[in-house]
Amino acid sequence: MSATVTEASPETGAAPRARRAVIGRHAWQAIGPIVIFIAMLVVVAILTPAFIGGGGLAIIAASSAPILLLALGQSMVLNVGSIDLSNAAIALLGAILLALALGPLAAGAPIVILLVTTLFGAVNGLLVAYFQVPSFALTLGTLGIFQAASLVTSGRTTVYVSNNGQIVSTLYQSGIANVPITFWIAVVFAVLLWILMRYTRIGRGLTAIGKNESAAIFSAVRTRALKVLAFALSGFAAGIAGIVIIAQAGSASPTGLGSDLLLPAIAAALIGGTSISGGVVNPLTVIFGALTVALVPIASSAIGIPTQAQSLVYGVVIIAIVALTMSRNKSSIVK
Repeated sequence: MSATVTEASPETGAAPRARRAVIGRHAWQAIGPIVIFIAMLVVVAILTPAFIGGGGLAIIAASSAPILLLALGQSMVLNVGSIDLSNAAIALLGAILLALALGPLAAGAPIVILLVTTLFGAVNGLLVAYFQVPSFALTLGTLGIFQAASLVTSGRTTVYVSNNGQIVSTLYQSGIANVPITFWIAVVFAVLLWILMRYTRIGRGLTAIGKNESAAIFSAVRTRALKVLAFALSGFAAGIAGIVIIAQAGSASPTGLGSDLLLPAIAAALIGGTSISGGVVNPLTVIFGALTVALVPIASSAIGIPTQAQSLVYGVVIIAIVALTMSRNKSSIVK
């Protein structure tokens, strides 16, 4: 009888390790945003118990609403492998236009603003999809355009709602479980996006573009139309965020509430499990990403970080999340 000696290959076990890595990454994307939020909430509860006991959770939810809406729009664009640097500027311009339009248009004003901001997003998408303009460069340019439009439209000052303000202010002044309706609107929007991404052909097509656009094209996915849709959804979400800004503040200005939401929105999308390289998104976990980002100012103050350093905190969070979640293997190229 002869004995057979099998030489161990250096690749033995590589496939199981790769599978375990993928499973671990998917598990983190599913529960990681919730874990991060709970961990930060525990820190805040320990350091500032009076805040949590005094209705702090409702304050966090209310302040997270515009961040959540912009993060949801951003996540749709990130999912197709692009980025929208202009959606926060669109929201601010939408808020200024809404403050001006509520008087003459009354209840029709929010509808008009949503149509306008969705159109802004769709134009971004058309330029990216059909003219092959890189999304980073394009939306960086349109960011400047929308900021300039906000300055001109507002006359470089704060625009107050003169009439019919109750049409939108009710959304912030009334609530469910002591949380303003503005937050629940954002949650409902997240649920609708989750249904779109999980159960529809359109959602699967959007994810296919982010995973492998060339394969999506060969699979007869209408990549150009779906890219336009992703940017249009970002514009639509920005329009709702503009409504939320007016509901909360009753006014809008180029340097007021909403003028510094770009970094928080991107951070919320990434903390919420959205892949910076595309093909992975869960709108439901983005909710916890936005709640976490809304906690950052409170947690920063609790541990002694000055308010002026909050942008630094957001930047560090973005770098850390991307570094922890980026897929790396020998066949991939980090761009």
